[in-house]
Amino acid sequence: MAELTQNEKRLLADLEKEKTADATHLADLLEATPEAVVQWAHLAQDRGLVTVERIVAKEFVYTDEGKVYLQKGLPETQLLQDILPGTTLVDLQNHEAFRIGFGQLRKKGLVKVEGTSILKATGASTEAYELALKNPSATDTATTEIVKRGLLQETETVRYIISITTEGLAYAQAGLDLRGETGTLTHEQILTGEWKNLHLRRYDVTKLPKKAYPGKVHPYQRIIAEMREILLEMGFEELYGGIVQQSFWNFDALFQPQDHPAREMQDTFYLRENLPLPEGYEKVKAMHESGGETSSTGWGGVWKEEKAEQCVLRTHTTSVSIQHLAKNPTPPVKAFCVGRVYRRETIDPTHLAEFEQLEGIVMDEGVTFGNLLGILREFYHRMGFLSVRFKPSYYPYTEPSLDAEVYVEGLGWIEMGGAGVFREEVTAPLGINYPVLAWGLGVSRIAMLRLGLKDLRYLHQSDIAFLRETPVLRHTKGGV
Repeated sequence: MAELTQNEKRLLADLEKEKTADATHLADLLEATPEAVVQWAHLAQDRGLVTVERIVAKEFVYTDEGKVYLQKGLPETQLLQDILPGTTLVDLQNHEAFRIGFGQLRKKGLVKVEGTSILKATGASTEAYELALKNPSATDTATTEIVKRGLLQETETVRYIISITTEGLAYAQAGLDLRGETGTLTHEQILTGEWKNLHLRRYDVTKLPKKAYPGKVHPYQRIIAEMREILLEMGFEELYGGIVQQSFWNFDALFQPQDHPAREMQDTFYLRENLPLPEGYEKVKAMHESGGETSSTGWGGVWKEEKAEQCVLRTHTTSVSIQHLAKNPTPPVKAFCVGRVYRRETIDPTHLAEFEQLEGIVMDEGVTFGNLLGILREFYHRMGFLSVRFKPSYYPYTEPSLDAEVYVEGLGWIEMGGAGVFREEVTAPLGINYPVLAWGLGVSRIAMLRLGLKDLRYLHQSDIAFLRETPVLRHTKGGV
């Protein structure tokens, strides 16, 4: 048997005399708290030296209102005593117990009203409830009702009974070394050699310490911060923008037609507010109606200013990127934006009505589609996804367009986001004469893969167990 701690030995020494004792009594003998004694007893119980019995007792405590009724009687009892032959409702209404008592009497079926008269039911009695108030019992239905009425409060008291076993008694009778132990050595004790004569406390270095749950950044926020750090290291600057955007920047400037399904109420949160259109909006209008000064034919039809003025909760962060390009039409531009976007989605394990999107743009002389593939591959590698592939796709404001996929062990190829080169219909009205590479991805999808989640809602719930057990992620380039 491993060496006992000094406190276990002290506990056994007292139990050798007491045999069985309450933890509170042992705490007085050992000059310790009951909680500490129970902890020592559990250690000794693991060695088979003592047994620990946990006894839970229910008790009832009177509330202030309950104490009053204990002296005066329940309101229904007080009222029932005053109901005599010929008593009317008017006679009772002046009674101080009428408001509560009359309701209880009718609820229990102890009285009935005939015209203006109040009659007692045959055998009407509140004796069972009076007894429950005076001598409550956990198994009594009347007591349960008294508790529901707030006259009694049910509490639990826990006692621990600690008994020494035959093995523990034999161990104690064989002799216990109760000398004081030294757990910490001083500088002087080490220098003078005094430590050699001390009774040192033994430590079991194989035992795991108690789990600590320190404060830490939310796992989802750590992943967003990691993405931000990677892009800053890659030479991007970060863009910021409001969640309320004008439809002009959210849709029209990106060459989405005004009758596009994405603009319908089932996809977009529209607001009552309107904002005046920016200077030069006529070029965007011309692009939609006829293709402007480009080879495009546009969408045709009539482009309506009032529809472009309407505000929405942004459906993507591209509305921030396109405004940055409008203000900076000459290269180089290399920027990203990470922020929350809003869409009218049915909430389920893989869809939310609001979620984070990460988007990047690169504009420079001579950049190509191949540069876009290289940027995406480098970003995903740094995020820990070493196998990346691309496939052709379609997006309204980029051509050519692609989807990026990463390989996850056990899941296969997972689509992460879309990318492409802005169409001439997007860049020409803004006076941009250089290629613009653009890409975007759902941050929550990466978070689900990194954290091993199957439900997006965990990213936004205050689940203490999830937050405690999720390890602090360390930023390691090129690996998860």
